[in-house]
Amino acid sequence: MAKKQAKTNAIRLIEQQKIAHEIFEYTTENGGAVDGITVASKIGQPVEMVYKTLIATAGKGKYFVFVIPVDAELNLKAAAKVVGEKKVEMIPVKELLGLTGYVRGGCSPIGMKKPFPTFIDQAAAALDYIIVSAGKIGMQIKLAPTDLVKATNGHYAVIAVK
Repeated sequence: MAKKQAKTNAIRLIEQQKIAHEIFEYTTENGGAVDGITVASKIGQPVEMVYKTLIATAGKGKYFVFVIPVDAELNLKAAAKVVGEKKVEMIPVKELLGLTGYVRGGCSPIGMKKPFPTFIDQAAAALDYIIVSAGKIGMQIKLAPTDLVKATNGHYAVIAVK
């Protein structure tokens, strides 16, 4: 279990909802972000269990959260279709902290400043567990995909391409 002072908004929310979870911590050079495949290696977990959180927009005030495998890319056309928009695009990294409360490499789909419509790649539904950022670089949270859906009020959708 994480130390008291290490709790992030994501961990607090998971604990409030009494969701079973496990925390993984890892170190990075200079505390900077690393890619998800490296994260999987650092925490000793299979790459297919580790997911990344991406934020896209369809214009002013229309933001969406997409949770996909770290070794995949977001299919922007599929993502737009799922959210009922003509097109979506990734938000600029400089907007991430102000919008979500999280930094690049530490963005959790759980506990953002405001709740946004959240879509988790359909592949997660077949897994016993998935691992997503716990809300800061160097910390991941493992939980059942159904619990992630519950914690984010999310939905499964086919949104990733390998």
